Amino acid sequence: MEHSLVLAICTFAFITTVTPGPNNVMLLASGAQYGYARTIPHMLGIVFGVAVLLLSVLLGLGMLFSLYPVLYSVLNVVGALYLLWLAYKIASAPVGEIEVVAGEDKGPLRWWESALFQFVNPKAWMMALGSVSTFAQPGELYVQSGAVIMLAFALIGFPSISLWAGAGSKIRVWLSTPKRRRGFNLTMGAVTAATLLLIV
Repeated sequence: MEHSLVLAICTFAFITTVTPGPNNVMLLASGAQYGYARTIPHMLGIVFGVAVLLLSVLLGLGMLFSLYPVLYSVLNVVGALYLLWLAYKIASAPVGEIEVVAGEDKGPLRWWESALFQFVNPKAWMMALGSVSTFAQPGELYVQSGAVIMLAFALIGFPSISLWAGAGSKIRVWLSTPKRRRGFNLTMGAVTAATLLLIV
């Protein structure tokens, strides 16, 4: 593969993973609520979920959207509804002590929950479909270029999304009162819902 193609793939992976979207807004909120260390499984789940999504598209799942465009519309509706539900959960998160009593809060997303979320995350689908349709090379280079796409999203994606969780953990110090935490939760819930506008 040409170095220019690898550079283009890496640039695309960086831009799409570091810019605002449902994953990054949720990581910002999780970092603020639970700290960076407790948010690591959430981040690993995103990386794993995106990798599986990319592999699925490379293996032909993306063709279903070409054959049956209504499926993409259904995915967008399901993804939007789930995103709004997550926005509600963020906005209504507990605002008592940071270390809430067991049972009041389930904690940050588990790795498998954030991995599964990628399959209803419209931005993740746009990233996967866009990268495969643009950068996957036909013929003998298909497997190699597909592997490079997956590797780029894993190696570049994790540090990119870590910035959001890290920023959230720094904000955590400022969230010293229930009033500030309530305001932050409401803002993050609204921003999470507003990412639908960025995607649409």
